Amino acid sequence: MGRIWTEQTKYDSWLEVELAACEAMARTGQVPPKAAARLRKKARFDVARVEEIEKRVRHDVIAFLSAVAEHAGEDARYLHLGMTSSDVLDTSMALRLGRAAGLLVEGVDRLLDSLRRRALEHRRTAMVGRTHGVHAEPMTLGLKLALWYEQMRRCRERLERAREAVSVGKISGAVGTYAQIDPAVEKHVCRQLDLSPARVSNQVVPRDGYAEFLCAAAITAACIEMGAVEVRSLQRTEIRELEEPFARGQKGSSAMPHKRNPVQCEQLCGLSRLLRSNAHAALENVALWDERDISHSSVERVILPDSTILLDYMLDRWTWVIDGLLVYPKAMRRNLESSGGLVFSGQVLVALTREGVARDTAYGWVQRQALKVWNEGGSFREVVQGDADIRETLGARGLAACFDFKPHLRHVDEIFERVFGGKPATSRARGRSGRTAGSGNGRAPGARKGTATSRKRTHVDGVQKNKSSSSRRVRGRPTGR
Repeated sequence: MGRIWTEQTKYDSWLEVELAACEAMARTGQVPPKAAARLRKKARFDVARVEEIEKRVRHDVIAFLSAVAEHAGEDARYLHLGMTSSDVLDTSMALRLGRAAGLLVEGVDRLLDSLRRRALEHRRTAMVGRTHGVHAEPMTLGLKLALWYEQMRRCRERLERAREAVSVGKISGAVGTYAQIDPAVEKHVCRQLDLSPARVSNQVVPRDGYAEFLCAAAITAACIEMGAVEVRSLQRTEIRELEEPFARGQKGSSAMPHKRNPVQCEQLCGLSRLLRSNAHAALENVALWDERDISHSSVERVILPDSTILLDYMLDRWTWVIDGLLVYPKAMRRNLESSGGLVFSGQVLVALTREGVARDTAYGWVQRQALKVWNEGGSFREVVQGDADIRETLGARGLAACFDFKPHLRHVDEIFERVFGGKPATSRARGRSGRTAGSGNGRAPGARKGTATSRKRTHVDGVQKNKSSSSRRVRGRPTGR
């Protein structure tokens, strides 16, 4: 990704646009064909020389053309014929943004593979679902991962649409009227560069397409942040259901040797804020004076390279976190049971209404006993068994059925079929390291034997219980491209 935004690549793309335009004009008779052929062979530049000339002329495109002319000789007069600077700048930017978008889509694809694999691995790993940070009802870790997968699938669609929106060129002159150039030149250039010609433009390609691209990038970053926030939350000491990878030799604190902080996820959350601020700047760039001013240019020189490089890095880092994510089913079970069965209050409520009790009345009965357990502790099941109204309405068998996990998990496979297609089966796909995720005897530093996830589980009332478990050893961190 970084190579796309080097000065060398920038000027290479400028030259490609200039030569394509020259060759198109040779086809229309505006440029001698032999001159266009000679330019294709001789035209070149040196970045240092362009920068040297720019210090004097204070115009980057003129400096570039002057540097190329030093190598191309007299034929250089046919370069930039009838064109304005933005014909080159915007068409070449479309090339680079299209390539950047392609790399981002590839990164999303790698992340989707990891999310799918981990979701299938944990589709029946039961845990408590939380709303407002408070225990709600049982769910599975696989469903949480499936949701992240589906969000990222939509992000991929947005990035694909955004790639199409920015892959637009224009060779239409100073105010978009083709006054000094044939529209056929633009059509030829865009076809040769695999771009779409702008249906209408002024001196620049309208910036709503760039804004769409940056918003798609910001939304993708926000979806990464959503997962990273959740890992941070569930890694808290008092919860410790999930934990980001902790590499061998890694240290968490200069003062507290025991610390294993979610620093990768915290970094992702911080970078997401930058992507959002860059999207805001892109929206500010849409409104320009008349047929164009230059207020957008300085902004784009920062936000376009930064945003694509940052998102590329975020996708790589988040994929690494998902690949090596440590899962603690025993802690999930402990937390699920810590509220004394209050997570089943909804099932008791529904059961009462199905027996003909008015909903408001049933809600009052259940809440009365639930608040007693909330304030005083104890077993919600035992408390409701002591409630005459509830006991007489449901009976012993009906009440027992209310405290079964199975209703909460019975549609998991159906949801997975909607998300992933086909009948889901436990994935044994290998991660980047080539090791089957969750297998082997390697443990993250500090992890106790039998605490992290494995595939050997037994099922009790639909809840997975760890039998013999281990976590994947994290060998290192990813490197950006």
